[in-house]
Parts: sequence; C-alpha cells; structure tokens
Amino acid sequence: MLRLIRLAAVAASALAVTGCATMNVSSHVQRDLDFTQYRTYDWGPADALPRGDPRLDKNPFFQDHVQGAVEKQLAAKGFERSTSGTPDLLIHYHASITQRIDVNRVDREYGYCYDKDCQARVIEYEAGTLVLDIVEARTSRVIWRGWAQDSVEGVLDNRDRMARKIDEAVRRMLERLPRRLSPRGN
Repeated sequence: MLRLIRLAAVAASALAVTGCATMNVSSHVQRDLDFTQYRTYDWGPADALPRGDPRLDKNPFFQDHVQGAVEKQLAAKGFERSTSGTPDLLIHYHASITQRIDVNRVDREYGYCYDKDCQARVIEYEAGTLVLDIVEARTSRVIWRGWAQDSVEGVLDNRDRMARKIDEAVRRMLERLPRRLSPRGN
C-alpha cells in the first residue's frame, strides 16, 4: 500500500510539472509613456529575428489563433486595427519551444520524499514561449513587450488545449498593457 501511495505521488508530481505547470507571464513597458496617444495598430512585417519551432511556425491554426486573440484583447483595451493609412502601432509576435529541466527540490525542502534517500528528481519537458512586441510605427521603437511561457505537453496535437493556452497567455500578457482612456479614443 505504501509503495502504491509513493508511486501515485511521483506520477502526480511529474504530471504537475509537465502537464499543469504554472504559466509564467511578464511584461516591460517604456517608462513614462502615454498610451493615450495611440489609437490604431496593424500587424508589422516579418523581422530578422530567428524563426521559432517549425511545429508553431508552420501551424496555420496557431498563427491565426494568436492573431485573433491579440486583436480581441487590443479591441477590449480601446485600440482599433488600422484599415487604411499608417497605424500608430505595429504588432509582432515570436514563438519558440525549448527543452527545459525542472528539479523538484522544493518537495525535499518541505519534507516530501519519494524514496528512501529523498533525492531530488530531474524532470525534462518542452516549454513554449510567446513574445508579443508593440512597436511605435513612426519611430520603429519597441514600447511594450510581453511574454508568456508554459509547458506544451499535450498542447501541440490538441487544438482545443492550444486555443485555451493561447487565449490565457495573450489575455494575461495584455492585462499588463496600459488601457486607452476610452474605447474609441478622444
């Protein structure tokens, strides 16, 4: 019975790290920038940054869903997509997948052990990172950058899970973007 409990604890901790890892989200905004001066945006041309992972770069569902999620969140913040002329802002995004390692030493620090010698376990997983840049069109200067990182375990081959992860990442990143004064601007 004790062995079964230990096995269940190991399986649960591995699943927690790879399948349900907490999404890390952060952002950076240029200091003292008045976002009320910006009203319109559009998607910027591809830039010179290296390509990400082909599982994302060549996935039209991923690309369309990221763009749709960004456009929805920007509209909620009061920004409009430019249909003619030069927009105030250009939007770029970059996505990549990297191999990550997590050592579950926290369990040991709190007295949770999985075997007799209480060794830390090393768990390898793939993490997806989405970076969203907002560039001032007039100066080509990045004025805001947001990023989100989370495990992609069970996401790449499941459109529903991918859509939920994209929506959460974009929503949480753009929550950090300053809001315009009113939805249609003054």
